[in-house]
Amino acid sequence: CATFQTYYQLKLIPPTGGLLAFAGCTSLASITIPDSVTEIGDKAFADCTSLSSITIPDSVTEIGPLAFGGCYSLKTINVSTNNIYYKSIDGVLYSKDGSVLKQCPGAKMNCKIPDGVTEIGDWAFSFCTALSSITIPDGVTKIGRQAFRNCTALSSITIPDSVTVIGDSAFEGCTSLASITIPDGVTKIGRQAFRNCTALSSITIPDSVMVIGDFAFEGCTSLASITMKSGVDSIGDGAFSGCTSLKRIKTTREIFTWFRHKFPKRARLQKI
Repeated sequence: CATFQTYYQLKLIPPTGGLLAFAGCTSLASITIPDSVTEIGDKAFADCTSLSSITIPDSVTEIGPLAFGGCYSLKTINVSTNNIYYKSIDGVLYSKDGSVLKQCPGAKMNCKIPDGVTEIGDWAFSFCTALSSITIPDGVTKIGRQAFRNCTALSSITIPDSVTVIGDSAFEGCTSLASITIPDGVTKIGRQAFRNCTALSSITIPDSVMVIGDFAFEGCTSLASITMKSGVDSIGDGAFSGCTSLKRIKTTREIFTWFRHKFPKRARLQKI
C-alpha cells in the first residue's frame, strides 16, 4: 500500500488485532479509526513513515507493542476523551490514569513528562529519532524494555532517584548519548540496556546495582572509564565486550580482577 494516503472508511481490523495491518504503508498520511475497532495489534502501523496523526476512538481497549514503531513523521496521537483505557496529553499516549507513558510520537523533538507518571512503558520512545533530550520526573520507578531504543539524537537524559529498574535494551542504539547518571535506587541494569551507545565515554554504577545484564554495555566503543561500587555481585556475559577504549576502572579488587581476566590484552587497563 505504498500509494495509500488517507483512509477514513476503515470497517474492521482483523480479529487477531490487525497484526501488521497497515505496516509499511509509506504514503499513509492520516487515519481516523472508527468505533467498530477494539484492538490495534502489534506493529499495526509500523514503518508508516508519512503518517503524521492518528485518532483513536473510545472503543479501543488495547494497543499492541510497537503499533506505531518507525512512524518518523508522527506528531500527535489523539484519543477520544470517552476512551476508558487511554488518554492523550500533548499528543502523547498514556494509560487512562496517567501512570504509564505508552507511546511518544516519532516526530517529537521534546516531551515534557507530567507528574503522576510512574512508568515509562516498553518501547515508549523507540525510534523517536528527533528526540534530543528529556527529563524523567520524580516518581517514575521503571524504564521499560527498549523504552528509548534507537533514539539516535538523544544526547542527554535525567533519571531521578526514584527509578529502580532500567529494562532490557532501554537505551540500546542511543548513539549520541555521551553521559548518563544511573541513580542510587537502581538495582538491575537490564540485558543490552546501553548496547551500542557509541558516544558514551564514562559510567558510574552505584552501590545499589546488584546485577548488570548480559551485553549491557556491549559495543560502547568510546567508553574509557568505569566507576563501579561494591554492590555488584553479578556481571552478565559480554557485558563490556567491544568496549575498545576502556582504560580506567575504579572498583573493588574482586571486580577489577574480573576485568583483567576479561580484557587480558588490555595492557593499559588501570585500577584507580
